[in-house]
Amino acid sequence: MTDEFSVQRRLGYRILRWVLSAAIIAGSLLSVVQIVSDARYVSSELDHHARQTVELVREAATQSIFSLDEALARQVIAGLFGQQELHKAVIAHPDGEVLASHQRTLSDTPYRRLTDWIFDRTRTYTTDLHRNDVLASGKAVVYGQLGVTYDTSPAAAAWLERSALTFLVGILRAVIVGLVLFVVVHWLMTKPLQTLVRALTEVDPDHPDRHLLDRPKGHKTDELGVLVRVINNLLVSIQESRRRHEAAENRANQLIRYDQLTGLPSRETILSTLGTTLEDCRANRDRLAVYCCGIDDFKSINEQLGYQTGDRILQTMAERMEEQGSRQRIIPGRLSGDQFVVIANPVEDQYEAAELAEFLLRLFSEPVRIDDSSLQVTATIGVAMYPTDAAEPDHLLQHAEHTMTLAKAEATNHSRFYIASVDQEIRARKQLEKDLSQALNNHEFHLVYQPQISLQSERIIGAEALIRWTHPERGMVPPDHFIPLSELNGTIVDIGQWVLDEACRQAATWAASGMPLRIAVNLSAVQLRQPDIVGTILATLGRHEIPPGRLELEITETGFMENLEDAVEKLRQLNSAGINIAVDDFGTGYSSLTYLKRMPVQHLKIDKQFIRDLLVNEDDTRIANTIIDLGKSLNLAVIAEGVETHEQEFYLRQRGCQIAQGYYFSRPLAPDAFREFVDSFHGKLEENMENQQYK
Repeated sequence: MTDEFSVQRRLGYRILRWVLSAAIIAGSLLSVVQIVSDARYVSSELDHHARQTVELVREAATQSIFSLDEALARQVIAGLFGQQELHKAVIAHPDGEVLASHQRTLSDTPYRRLTDWIFDRTRTYTTDLHRNDVLASGKAVVYGQLGVTYDTSPAAAAWLERSALTFLVGILRAVIVGLVLFVVVHWLMTKPLQTLVRALTEVDPDHPDRHLLDRPKGHKTDELGVLVRVINNLLVSIQESRRRHEAAENRANQLIRYDQLTGLPSRETILSTLGTTLEDCRANRDRLAVYCCGIDDFKSINEQLGYQTGDRILQTMAERMEEQGSRQRIIPGRLSGDQFVVIANPVEDQYEAAELAEFLLRLFSEPVRIDDSSLQVTATIGVAMYPTDAAEPDHLLQHAEHTMTLAKAEATNHSRFYIASVDQEIRARKQLEKDLSQALNNHEFHLVYQPQISLQSERIIGAEALIRWTHPERGMVPPDHFIPLSELNGTIVDIGQWVLDEACRQAATWAASGMPLRIAVNLSAVQLRQPDIVGTILATLGRHEIPPGRLELEITETGFMENLEDAVEKLRQLNSAGINIAVDDFGTGYSSLTYLKRMPVQHLKIDKQFIRDLLVNEDDTRIANTIIDLGKSLNLAVIAEGVETHEQEFYLRQRGCQIAQGYYFSRPLAPDAFREFVDSFHGKLEENMENQQYK
């Protein structure tokens, strides 16, 4: 630090040089001005003295030339040579004849060349000698001339001595003033600055506020004192800024590396950890498993119970996984939303990985205590393994995420392992989603209708409208494949409206031809969340002039449980208008008496999975009986779907189920085929009744 800031050119020396140079130059200029002024004065004095001398002897010289007195003339000349600087004196007649004259040798000095250039070598002064006699022309009578020549050397010598002294004194004065100024500047500025520089070099760059500068004595209120205060404030500000920067950097790193809600490593940190772990696996030839865990129906939990409850669930799951981290050799992290990731290293084989997946499923399904209540949640897990599925951390994590997404589309609360064809399956799904968005405009949808039979009257009382998609390349696409996709991407709103409009149009056509039947139409949860759904449905009925009692809307339990209050209000408005409401797939969702009491429901539909093994599986038979008894107690009609055998139909009728539909009666039919089936079915029924009466 000291070497780096060592002084190479001292400011004091520079100030001394500049001050002395300026002082000497100024002193020299002033001395030169004074010397030039003195030279002018000497020259003027020399002329003045010569003229005075000439004027003093002019009368005596005139008398000598007038009286032609040569002795007087020499006497006058001799008197003039009493002056040391006089070189030559002459009294002559007007015609040039000399009356008296005398000349002295010029002095020879070493500086003569300089002084002669300034003052001239000699100076000659002449004057006419005349008396008071005047000519007729009015001019005075000139009797002769007096001429004197002065040697400038004596006066120049005196001037030169004074000039040398003046110049020397000026230089000395300038040097003294410069030195005094330097001392003053050094004492008032340079020395305090040197002290400040030494103090600044001792400042710790890592902690600049630990060694603040002391204000120089005598400078507490002047510019140097202000400078010290400014520097100290700057040092404190630098340290404070550094602290804030470090805090912000640490917080940013914390935000990047760790999830703020759960404290688990974030996606970037998990990827970095996974990369390091994979290197160890390569070195040790170990296997590794990555689990992507997504909480099932987490959106509904947030909407029904609030985001604080959802956050508490996430925190609880994170705490559980962290607690199991050291025991199970797992590294948990949070990806986003309801998704967690778990790295298991090492795993012996796929069977051990499967056991860990089951363990994680049980870990998620343990009840979560929130205040005084207990919540049950489940998760779906996608598993990818190293080295069979991928060798890079991002690919391995991506495979686990894709597998989890596909697993959720199939069912909940289970795990699925990545296979090599998963990428193709995802691409196919994306292509199907793209084709689905264009299917409605390309008129690729059509409706089929499955009859609904009253088990008491054995007559067809209605039909369920079912959508079918004939893909131009894939052929018939099952509804179980494209309906979930349409709900995810939002196209179910337009598709559902088309189904409602087409079913109402067909119902109006049948009614006009003498076959008034009730039409059951599935209403998606996405449609039910639309703010204008009530007006849209009523407008559709009005457009086709269908009585509201001819329409039945089927909605799943999970559909209206996502936002119960809003769903209840909208369904009540529709029911008040005369539209029937049915709960579809009853028994597979919440199956709560609480919401059944609040919902304006007229029908319960037993899911076909309970009818399929009716009379074969005791649990399914018990569930079907329970739903039928529940419908009786709540005065709700029960519809059984998926009836395929005579035994099932007979049992349901005997148990008190009111309505049934399924392959035992008929497959879903096109409109014309449906009309023929109704005529045939009722015709056979009437024929059987006639035969019974005849017997």
